[in-house]
Amino acid sequence: MKKLLFASAALAPLLFLASPIHAAPTPDRVEAMRDAALKDDLAWEITEGLTTEVGARPAGTEAEARARDWAVAKLKTLGFANVRVETFDMPVWVRGEEKAEIVAPFPQKLAVTALGNSGATSPEGLSAEVIGFDSLADLEVASATSVKGKIVFVSHGMVATQDGSGYGYYGGVRRAGPSIAARKGAVAIVIRSIGTDYHRNPHTGVQRWADGVTPIPAGALSLPDADQLQRILKRGKPVTMRLTLTPRNIGTQQSGNVIAEVPGRDPKAGIVLVGGHLDSWDLATGAIDDATGVAITTAAAKRIMEAGKPLRTIRVVWFGAEEVGLFGGLDYLARHKDEKHAVIAESDLGADRIFRFDSKVSAEALPVVAEIAQALAPLGIVKGPTDRAGGSDIGPLSASGVPTFELAQDATRYFDYHHTPDDTLDKVDPEQLRQNVAAWTAMLAIAANAPVEFGPVPPTPSR
Repeated sequence: MKKLLFASAALAPLLFLASPIHAAPTPDRVEAMRDAALKDDLAWEITEGLTTEVGARPAGTEAEARARDWAVAKLKTLGFANVRVETFDMPVWVRGEEKAEIVAPFPQKLAVTALGNSGATSPEGLSAEVIGFDSLADLEVASATSVKGKIVFVSHGMVATQDGSGYGYYGGVRRAGPSIAARKGAVAIVIRSIGTDYHRNPHTGVQRWADGVTPIPAGALSLPDADQLQRILKRGKPVTMRLTLTPRNIGTQQSGNVIAEVPGRDPKAGIVLVGGHLDSWDLATGAIDDATGVAITTAAAKRIMEAGKPLRTIRVVWFGAEEVGLFGGLDYLARHKDEKHAVIAESDLGADRIFRFDSKVSAEALPVVAEIAQALAPLGIVKGPTDRAGGSDIGPLSASGVPTFELAQDATRYFDYHHTPDDTLDKVDPEQLRQNVAAWTAMLAIAANAPVEFGPVPPTPSR
């Protein structure tokens, strides 16, 4: 009898988790699901598989197409319903040769990579005098006469923050600097990489040319090389750089969003959309940006599916072509804007611990937000603002007024690896990855079954 009782006690948590959800889960049930997810291996399995069996996944390329095939097979194997790909066309830019060196006064090589949509030099490269600026603002006020015919260099120092908020400010020089330099007559531009590491790994990233601007070669130097160039310029002697960047545009190609669902009991209750982006830059295997994002959200959705049929449909989206301009998010908005999305959320800031839960919901939904916050607290997650939340691919949908959740990850070390050759599987901490899955599981268990509406919320005003 003692053995029987012991066995029954051991099986109780498993039976508890396996019993189907047909109503909003109790706090005890959410707690059990959350804690079971702390032993999750599925997110690691997805991250390891995607980065190993596909590798780098540049948007619109054959590699991204293989990644979509891989994703479809994986999601079907996991038991998701309505697995499909929604394709769209996009312009594709690919990298070429990349070299930079100081010719005078102190000859030496520099580590450089082209920014997305960079113009090209000739195969032999170009040589010109370098003019340096400490900030984007300094470049903006510089005279065209001082810039014309030169290679512009903009230096600045991004500071690591827990929430990654510095990326918006410091990223401005990457996004706008090339167009400003081109308008002033520069023959090329190199910037200090938008990052916080001190390895000789330059950070790439997309930039778009302003209307009417003729593209020029645009590159990013690793942080140590940017510091070196800045020191050389401060010696006060004319500095000449030879720069070779030979990227090219290969025309319109196909990308796509991979979509899978956990069907809900009530179609009128709306959709809970979660996901991340499938594509990556070409310099590495895109482990933290963003294989872990699709892995975390998929693993959490799988846990809800195994617990029974939720009230709302959970839609998992592996967005395509995020890195080069949010093409996947925009295509999703165009196709699905008339569907009822109860709430949306995205994982796209690495895989380190979630520390804060933000939301953008109606006043009527605040008790549910409080319930979620209470379930997340044992994981070391605090409740954040209830009037703002966002994400990259879900940004357009969120701005249209769709209720939004944001599980903010610790980004202190994220920009050491972001968009560099160092974005590889070894940077993923399995324990922190499991904390992410546990947090998403708790959030989804409550959000997908909450009896209240999360909106409407006012659209975000355009700037």
